[in-house]
Amino acid sequence: MNTVTVPEPRTAAALAARRRKTEAALERVHQAITRLRREKTQVSVAAVARRANVSRTFLYDNVEARAAVAAAITQAGEHKSRTLAEQDDEREATWRERALNAEDALKAAHTEILTQRTRIGELLGQIRDLQAEWTEGAIQRITTENTTLKQRVRQLTTDNRTLDERLKAARSNLRFQDRRVADLEAQITDPMAR
Repeated sequence: MNTVTVPEPRTAAALAARRRKTEAALERVHQAITRLRREKTQVSVAAVARRANVSRTFLYDNVEARAAVAAAITQAGEHKSRTLAEQDDEREATWRERALNAEDALKAAHTEILTQRTRIGELLGQIRDLQAEWTEGAIQRITTENTTLKQRVRQLTTDNRTLDERLKAARSNLRFQDRRVADLEAQITDPMAR
C-alpha cells in the first residue's frame, strides 16, 4: 500500500512561495547575465550575484543558476579568445604590411645611397683633376694677376670718370661758344643793332 503524504496547507504554501522566490531569483540571474553580455562586462559569479541581487551561495547551490553562470563564463571566455585571436591576426597583418613597406623603403634607400656614392665619387674625381691642374705657383700667379686686374679696373674706372667730366665740360663750352657765334653773326648781319 502506497501512502502518499499530502503536505499540510501551510507547508504547501511555504514550499510554493519558496519555489516562486527561487524562480524569480533564477529569472534575475538570467537577466543579469544578459545585461553583462550586452554591456560587454566580464561575467563572473560575483558580478552576476551583485546584478541579480542574490547571494553567491544561491549561485553555487542552485543547479540551474550554477549551470547558467558556468555557461556564460565559458561563452565569454570563448568570445574573448576569438576576439584576441582576431586582434592578433589583425596586428600580425599590420606588422606584416609594415615589414613589407619597410623592405621596399630599405631597397629604395640602398639604391639612392648607391647612386649618391657614385655621384660623390665622380665629383671627388673632378676635384682631384682640378687640383692636379693647378700647382701652387699657378695659383699664386693667377692670384697676382687677379689683384693686378682689379687695380687696373679701378684705374680705368677713375680715368673714365675723369674723361666723362671733361666731355661734359667740353660740351658745355661748345654750347657757350655756339651761342657766342650766333650772337656775333647776328651783330654782323644787323650793323645797326649796336
